[in-house]
Amino acid sequence: MPKEENIYRSFITPSIRTDLALEAHEVVKERRAQELPGVKSETHRTENAVVTRMQITSAEGENLLGKARGNYITIEAPNLKKRSKVAQEEVSRLMVEELENLLPPGDKATFLVVGLGNWNATPDALGPQVVDKLLVTRHLFEHAPPELTGGMRPLSALAPGVLGLTGIETGDIIKGVVDKIHPDAVIVIDALAARNTERISSTIQIADTGINPGAGVGNKRMTISKETLGIPVIAIGVPTVVHALTIINNALTIIGGELAGNPERARLNTDFNRTLQRLAEEEKDRLIAETLSPTLGELIVTPKEIDVIIEDVSQVIAGGINGAVHTGIALEELFTYTN
Repeated sequence: MPKEENIYRSFITPSIRTDLALEAHEVVKERRAQELPGVKSETHRTENAVVTRMQITSAEGENLLGKARGNYITIEAPNLKKRSKVAQEEVSRLMVEELENLLPPGDKATFLVVGLGNWNATPDALGPQVVDKLLVTRHLFEHAPPELTGGMRPLSALAPGVLGLTGIETGDIIKGVVDKIHPDAVIVIDALAARNTERISSTIQIADTGINPGAGVGNKRMTISKETLGIPVIAIGVPTVVHALTIINNALTIIGGELAGNPERARLNTDFNRTLQRLAEEEKDRLIAETLSPTLGELIVTPKEIDVIIEDVSQVIAGGINGAVHTGIALEELFTYTN
């Protein structure tokens, strides 16, 4: 790859500040003003959601987006914020469809769901709350008669906590369980960080590339992936936080646009604002980070209603996982179970 692209990539990747492959793609594509090599993307709309399927197919695509090679499905549903039951059930159905394409087939396939995160910190409690709402069945196949397991497949679940609570690397706990019970696939749920505040609680990302726990808030741990566990790993995440520096960046962009387009506020359109508007996006990111990082550090922001958000979204995700694993049971029944 040409030297200037290496410089560009190392410069913009830290400023993206997002766990969402969709947002990374949007930012890099806008800055390059062209289609990205090694990245394929398609989008379709439903009544309550927009589904984007993205595939990173080459090392160049990996380097540009800072994401591992593989498939990323993003479901955006703004009505989730309005606590719409119709939207919740539709998103669960969409999750079932996408997960069925990623999970191993067969009536005897077994699954382990891992809810990552700290149950004592609400923005990070998505994983444990999803685990609480799953229809766990592995023990039934060992101890119950066959007539009680119709339509279901063996599903076990685990919420291993975080290093600060257990003193054990989360990846080591998961690997130990996988080596003991030998599931055919692992589904990992975690809270993510977003770049766009509008995507908090209204966006679900599904990926077959595994996950780096805590990466969105700068706490990188052992990667949980097919390479480390030896079996397929499907990662499901929802943005629950955004970096404060990102909010400031977005606010300055909006303010600058308002001042430039409003003659009545022309007196406020200072040289500073005009200069800020002329800056390339990546230059503005760096300027804000260099100026405010000593004051704000790695400040992370979450909505005040985060407890309600986690409760609602965990139901949606649990409904999707239950429906994809227990294919012989109607989703209506499974979704009712999560409530």
